[in-house]
Amino acid sequence: MILGEIARQNRNLIKWIRPALNSLNRSPTTHRVTFHSTMSIVQKRGALIVLEGCDRAGKTTQCKRIVEHLTQSGRKAKFMNFPDRSTDCGKLINSYLTNKDNFTDEGIHLLFTLNRWEARKQMEQLLQDGTTLIVDRYSYSGVAFSSAKGLDMEWCKAPEAGLLKPDLVILLTLTAEALAKRGGFGEERYEVPEFQRRVMGKFAELRDDTYWRQIDADKGQDELTVELSELVLGTIDACGHRALGKLW
Repeated sequence: MILGEIARQNRNLIKWIRPALNSLNRSPTTHRVTFHSTMSIVQKRGALIVLEGCDRAGKTTQCKRIVEHLTQSGRKAKFMNFPDRSTDCGKLINSYLTNKDNFTDEGIHLLFTLNRWEARKQMEQLLQDGTTLIVDRYSYSGVAFSSAKGLDMEWCKAPEAGLLKPDLVILLTLTAEALAKRGGFGEERYEVPEFQRRVMGKFAELRDDTYWRQIDADKGQDELTVELSELVLGTIDACGHRALGKLW
């Protein structure tokens, strides 16, 4: 279904998407599942923590500060961000975001999804090995931004199904006035105040209070880092022996 949609909308994307999707269809071997099941008994897994929110809310800065705080306290932690613009798929996304290229709304949504699928195996391995991942944007951004452009939300969620489910999603919020004062706002395609308001409305629809926390980001960096780090540490301690979940 995904390839058919891509072929119809953006034939030039097939060469990037086909190899990745083919590799994702390979089932994990029994010995790998057994290995991770055995390891989970003796070693706590890492936590999957995602920071979401409007553009320029400070997500990247806070992700990196949280990772630094965790590593200084002796915990294994790694920063990741989506889109990952270093891959072939990510480079196409970057050209779109910086207004150098155009794709249909459906095509760019599926590219964002593929970008996350490319990292799924590595993410699971790191988590099972005890590394906590602090992730700047994830599937919720993909669904929120695409549905804010008018695409059906369930259609947007469908290709994300099966990706790893976060243990904690932190939604950073800012008023329109505070957002407009942030440096660099307006440099990329989606950085338009009215569109950002629609995106935040979509985040509200996606929000699940069982594992989401909404935090006002209009405060000093140090104060915000302390607040977020407390949430992260509590999640790490709570999820260590729980199995990884899957989205939708």
